[in-house]
Amino acid sequence: MNKKIVTILSVLIVLVFIGYIIFDSTRPAGLAKNEDQNSQIQQIPDAWKISNEFKVTEGFLKAVTVSPTGKIYLGGDSFVSCYDKDLKQIWSTKTSSPVTALSNFGDTVFASTAEQIFVMNATGKVLNEWGPFEDSCMITSVSSNRNFVAFADAGNKMIFILDKGGEVKKMIGQNNRHFVIPSPFFDVALDNDNNIYVANTGEHRIETYSIDGVFKSQFGEAGTAPGAFCGCCAPPHFALIPEGFVTAEKGINRIKILNKQGEFVEFVNSKNNFIKSVPLDLASADGVTIYAAYPGDSKLYVFNRKTP
Repeated sequence: MNKKIVTILSVLIVLVFIGYIIFDSTRPAGLAKNEDQNSQIQQIPDAWKISNEFKVTEGFLKAVTVSPTGKIYLGGDSFVSCYDKDLKQIWSTKTSSPVTALSNFGDTVFASTAEQIFVMNATGKVLNEWGPFEDSCMITSVSSNRNFVAFADAGNKMIFILDKGGEVKKMIGQNNRHFVIPSPFFDVALDNDNNIYVANTGEHRIETYSIDGVFKSQFGEAGTAPGAFCGCCAPPHFALIPEGFVTAEKGINRIKILNKQGEFVEFVNSKNNFIKSVPLDLASADGVTIYAAYPGDSKLYVFNRKTP
């Protein structure tokens, strides 16, 4: 009986050993595959260059938006400033609370704080204050078009749609579709056709809704591949451009362009010394010049495409 047990144990040990050999022989190939993929990513050159670095002196920089006429608006702790295309200051306004996000349409600027939205005119005068809205509100993004203003509330994990009078017309995220927001990065963008684009960061994707809150489409996945979104919550920031989207990431702090279907086009900036956990807020009016506000050093980075 003891001899049989010893024989069985010997067989089991041999099988385990053989299994380990098989596992160990396949593991380097898997690692090599990952290394090859990472190497291929590293070999993709940045198609854009930093054409300007502008140090903000009004306070801690957090947000940027730009108008089709070339005006650049910067916001942070606690200010909103307007610059011309040559980055010469036109005006600067102090705010009662830190600014978390900016948007503009025509001559109107919308500056969000954690709980409110300041409505400002072309000279920086505050015309109105909307909110507070909901308990535990944490506004992280604001966007506007001709008829509506949308903002993202990371505290309540909802998108609010307002008319131009500040009245809430719709809230997205209450019923069947919910947003997964692990950290205070939650971006929203309105286009001129009243499509609403939302960064569902915990799911690593950008989703599209109608102005009535009807889900239309989505794209994105987690990963380090060029077309994927890396980090625990991504994309933390994105902006609409004629070609599609320009997106920021964290974990691997890179900026890239995706087409309208969400497919990778090119890297704007992937080889840098930006802090991995501090993504850049993005803005572009034409897709030719991209502006990025970096809280890590309170600088505005201006990107333009490299010439052949």
